[in-house]
Amino acid sequence: MDDHVALRPFSEQDLSFLERLSSDPSVSGRYVWAGFRDPRARRRRWEKDGYVGADSAALAVVGDDPELGPDTVLGIASWEAKDRGGPPGGCYEIGLALLPEYRGRGLGTAAQGEMVRHLFHCTLAYRLEAQTDADNIAEQRALERVGFRREGVLRCARFREGEWRDMLMYGLLRSDLRIEGGD
Repeated sequence: MDDHVALRPFSEQDLSFLERLSSDPSVSGRYVWAGFRDPRARRRRWEKDGYVGADSAALAVVGDDPELGPDTVLGIASWEAKDRGGPPGGCYEIGLALLPEYRGRGLGTAAQGEMVRHLFHCTLAYRLEAQTDADNIAEQRALERVGFRREGVLRCARFREGEWRDMLMYGLLRSDLRIEGGD
């Protein structure tokens, strides 16, 4: 498998993947897992708006898997509008989770790059944000490869594995990048 990925809306055949995110800690991984959730909630959200809404969205990260074929769901890419005092849609917080078998291959970096391109080409976003655990070095490197800059530490901001953990805040401005067909 190469590092080519694409983003697409979730379809009904992807619902089992979405349900696994709420019921299997190994699917989302230690940095994303926040405990068991109602697995039907993801189906209800998909039925409501296909996971593409004005304030938040989630798309399937897909790629070609030699065993499973093209358009295999590798993970989930999401964003949520953040009100930072500017116009609606001016700032989004992004997130990404890949299935365990696709981690460590550069696919997360590729998916984040696709998300950045999409948000800067298709929305009014001027600022993108991402948070990651202070000990998640792989995610920090992936964000930096895409152009994000470390902006600060949120001390004891997330409870994971029985203790409070520091989070790092990353930011990327439209003006930080030369966007084809854009600014």
